[in-house]
Amino acid sequence: MNIIKKIRSTLFRWQQKWLYGVIKTQIIGPDIKDFNLDPDKPIIYAMLYPSHAEQLVIDAEVKKLGWGSPHQDRIERRLPGKPFFNIYRRAGTPFRKQGTPIVAKQLVRQAEWLAEQDERDIQVVPVRVFWGRAPEKEGSFLRIWLQNSGTLGGRLFTLMAILLNGRNTFVHFSRPMSLRELYEPGKSPEMLARKVARVLRVHNRQVSASVLGPDLSHRRTLVHQIPHKPQVLKAIEEEVATQGISKAKAQQKALKYADEIASNISYTNVRFLDVLLTWVWNKIYDGISLHNIENLKDISKDNEIIYVPCHRSHIDYLLLSYVLYHHGLQLPQIAAGINLNMPVVGPILRRGGAFFMRRTFRDNKLYAAVFDEYLHSVFSGGYATEYFVEGGRSRTGRTLNPKAGMLAMTLRSYLRDSRKPIIFVPVYTGYEKVFEANSYLGELRGQQKKKESLVGVVGTLRSFKRSFGKVNVTFGEPIYFTEFLNQQRPQWRAEDYSACDYRPDWAPTVVDQLAKEVVTGINGAASVNPINLIALAILSAPRQAMDEQQLIVQMESYRNLLAQNPYSKLTALPDGNGTEWLAYAEKLDAVSRSKHPLGDLIQTSDRQAVTLTYYRNNVLHLIALPSLLACLFVNNQRYSGEQVQEMVASFYPYLQAELFLHWNSSELSSEVQRWLDTLVECGYLHLNDKGYHATPASSNEFALLEGLAANVMQTLERYFLTLSVLSRKGSGELSAKELEEQCTLLAQRISLLYGINAPEFFDKSLFRTLIQQLVSEQLLAKNSDDKLTFSNELDTLTSALEEVLDGALRQSILRSV
Repeated sequence: MNIIKKIRSTLFRWQQKWLYGVIKTQIIGPDIKDFNLDPDKPIIYAMLYPSHAEQLVIDAEVKKLGWGSPHQDRIERRLPGKPFFNIYRRAGTPFRKQGTPIVAKQLVRQAEWLAEQDERDIQVVPVRVFWGRAPEKEGSFLRIWLQNSGTLGGRLFTLMAILLNGRNTFVHFSRPMSLRELYEPGKSPEMLARKVARVLRVHNRQVSASVLGPDLSHRRTLVHQIPHKPQVLKAIEEEVATQGISKAKAQQKALKYADEIASNISYTNVRFLDVLLTWVWNKIYDGISLHNIENLKDISKDNEIIYVPCHRSHIDYLLLSYVLYHHGLQLPQIAAGINLNMPVVGPILRRGGAFFMRRTFRDNKLYAAVFDEYLHSVFSGGYATEYFVEGGRSRTGRTLNPKAGMLAMTLRSYLRDSRKPIIFVPVYTGYEKVFEANSYLGELRGQQKKKESLVGVVGTLRSFKRSFGKVNVTFGEPIYFTEFLNQQRPQWRAEDYSACDYRPDWAPTVVDQLAKEVVTGINGAASVNPINLIALAILSAPRQAMDEQQLIVQMESYRNLLAQNPYSKLTALPDGNGTEWLAYAEKLDAVSRSKHPLGDLIQTSDRQAVTLTYYRNNVLHLIALPSLLACLFVNNQRYSGEQVQEMVASFYPYLQAELFLHWNSSELSSEVQRWLDTLVECGYLHLNDKGYHATPASSNEFALLEGLAANVMQTLERYFLTLSVLSRKGSGELSAKELEEQCTLLAQRISLLYGINAPEFFDKSLFRTLIQQLVSEQLLAKNSDDKLTFSNELDTLTSALEEVLDGALRQSILRSV
């Protein structure tokens, strides 16, 4: 008998060795370290279908993980029956997609063994082996079959799957479940086995949706269905009536729009992009750090996920898809601008999941209807989706004011069909060196934005010779759409929206609020890297130059402040110390060094200074509140706690609107007090019976306080400039647009006169945001001629700014006005 066991064991290992000479595996799914398997309790593995090849893979992978060998357990008979069982029997015919649900006999035997003694337990680990992985839509019918070879019935199909897709084999382990916890005293072992099989089948459907995505019709079928949908038919009739064309021509037009929009995910293309992007990341980046992805894996099983990342670079969507693919999550359908649908690049992106949209289609109702219908088909089908609420890429490094168009279309789709819960997942991507830095620099200096082209793409290949540092990707706190709507519009489910074409009167207000929630969530997920820290420190110096040791101390002080009082629980900070960060920044050419007998100086050229403002702006919101507090005290002012709270409350609405800060008015007071306590604890401020005041101007702590204040001081200067222009012109003299234009021109002039290397100082959109917030706070109003009017209440804000800003600087602004 021992000889037979030895022969079987040897044969099993030979088969395993041969198999691993053909395949290459990667573990996906939840973090294995969180499984907490008990080594003293037996483990069994739940498979979808019976498969000897999958057993070979599972045995090899769990041995690597240190869980022991299931094959060895089987030989030693630690349990009655085998350590593997399946929950489906293969379909009787190759053309039947789903197998037959079963309750494995060995599972019943193991349940009987469990019931014999109360102290016994069995750990069940669900496992899926994917011979290749892709959404179930592919030009090759054979490859579709082989994605689900377990359902096809023969060893030949499994062998073909291994040979064709084996180099891309993924093993998905799910968290273990305890049979003892599922066991109900008084119930038969067979009932327990049935319960386990039922739970596992539900779990399997969730895993399939999360990893592969739900079924999506073949692209050609989907595209041809869209022109026959009710909303599109209505738009076609309107097109016929207004444009004077035939119905057939209008339908052909709708079909052309659908074909222009629709993605065409291809497994072959995904594999190609995987290989290409792995090479690219290794070539230009030093690594990708992920944060909070385990939470994403948990919520992705039962929900339609919409990723809403910040938009810093064209790399963003490639990077996110790459990360999701390598962590066993469904590839999203990605909204891309039609400008990227260029030769060669466009088809590759389309087959990687991109669907293309025109920049504007407000006046093209037929296109709008087709796009709406396509988006609805994606949402209602349960596919993960990705779009950028900022619209375009941020040239200044700040999170841009959101454009609510895609969110509005998402709401319309959800009002039509809310059966599949939607969750918005903000994503923050933090670069140490953004790929398009040079083009951004040119645009900020007034150059025209270059149109995307194949020649431009080829030109970027030169960048592969340079290092772009590391990348941080953080998945923010999810926004549950149903809960959000319940808060904003409690009776939304009870209303009928068909008559208003799913555009209720309350939609714009709700969508605007959702847009703010999304961008605030993006900022809440921000991470800090060494380049962010060096930008915060060196740009606070008058000439963007600092003594080396002073710079190191300043960087470490920022990190320590953020560690003591983090902006959110997701705030990630860099490891190491200031000396290491400075050396790293020099390696990336972020700063320059000048040798000096009394100590080296670290400085920036004009190009480096402007580029560093981008990385400072990435994280400016993280220190906005302590920086604002520092502004109150750098001119040796003394304030009581109440006065500090009043001053901060007067400025906060404008900072919040500009930087998308997450504290609401009820939370602000406690957060201000926490920061006051932190600044006192760090020695930046003193507290006595007369109130808070700064340390002596000769102290090192005061120099750090000045540096901290400088980060928000330019923003307050912009506010003072705007109010000064208003006061000079008088009430009812300027429209919002005229005020915006005059402030922008004046800020440009001041930046040239005083050497302010910060393009956002004269960013028109920031003046627009300030003006809108002044109207929202009712300090400004519009008269019948659309001119801005104001009363003496505006003087209160002006006086607060005068109290904070340096006198010489105020006079400079007033002279310029």
